[in-house]
Amino acid sequence: MEVKSCRKCRRLFNYVTGQPICPACREDLEKDFQTVKKYIQENSHCDIKTVAEECNVEPAQIKAWVREERLQFAEDSVVAVNCDVCGAVIRTGRYCDRCKAQMTNNLRSAFGVGQQQSAPVKSNKENPKMRFLDS
Repeated sequence: MEVKSCRKCRRLFNYVTGQPICPACREDLEKDFQTVKKYIQENSHCDIKTVAEECNVEPAQIKAWVREERLQFAEDSVVAVNCDVCGAVIRTGRYCDRCKAQMTNNLRSAFGVGQQQSAPVKSNKENPKMRFLDS
């Protein structure tokens, strides 16, 4: 563990993983998230600016939750973000379905997944044994 200063309140805390914020600020952030989530469920046609004003949360934080796929707006909502690769309009995450599929295919081909594996070559010896070299 290492000791870090909270990004929000500047208090020192034992950092393990995730965002560099203290447990108290993390709890407050989770409460804000639940408030925003409930507001969006009840008012699905609001834009991010309205949601931010009504819930007293920064618009950047709402966009971060959308990018993290913690929030998703309805298909008929006015809120949308753009795919980081092609710029297509999406409702949650960082990439559209087409770009996700393309990245998956690229990774599979890079690691050789899905390609036919060759059979192991068998030895011609009838009685294979472990051999030691004399030194």
